[in-house]
Amino acid sequence: MTTTEITVSKARAPAAAGAETEGGAEQQQYLTFTLGEEMFAIGILAIREIIEYGHLTEVPMTPPFIRGVINLRGAVVPVVDLAVRFGREPRPSSKRTCIVIIDIASANGTQEMGIVVDAVSEVLEIPDADIEPPPEFGARIRIDFISGMGKVNGRFVVMLDVERILSLDEVAVIASVGVHGGPA
Repeated sequence: MTTTEITVSKARAPAAAGAETEGGAEQQQYLTFTLGEEMFAIGILAIREIIEYGHLTEVPMTPPFIRGVINLRGAVVPVVDLAVRFGREPRPSSKRTCIVIIDIASANGTQEMGIVVDAVSEVLEIPDADIEPPPEFGARIRIDFISGMGKVNGRFVVMLDVERILSLDEVAVIASVGVHGGPA
């Protein structure tokens, strides 16, 4: 499994995450990626690393959006198919498909989870002034998964709330419904 380095190091990210620009506006750094034809973004501070897609082990009786698990330096990391989590059809993998490893806060500390994306684009700085609130309707994914809409080069980028998308409690409830036919 090959690891791809993010262009912003974790040591610099906290200082840059709330950095003032020359115009005085707050800037945040986001990793942008594509799913189908749509562009999405996740705050860089939640991202641990980006790895090549592959070597997944399927786990029986898990929700359809969980592709399986990977062995990441001895740790078992669940991998979520983001397209399926958004209610879409699974997408075939390509040479650009990769897994973004994200840190999710849980009751027991931090849990690493992976998300499958079609292609990673770049790390962008998006000023707070260019971030709109999530739409009230018309989104093709659950509204509570969206933290905002960033304006980048005349286009909107859907900014995701990874804590909600990968909520360990919600994933556990969905898994129990699938296995037992109802919440435990």
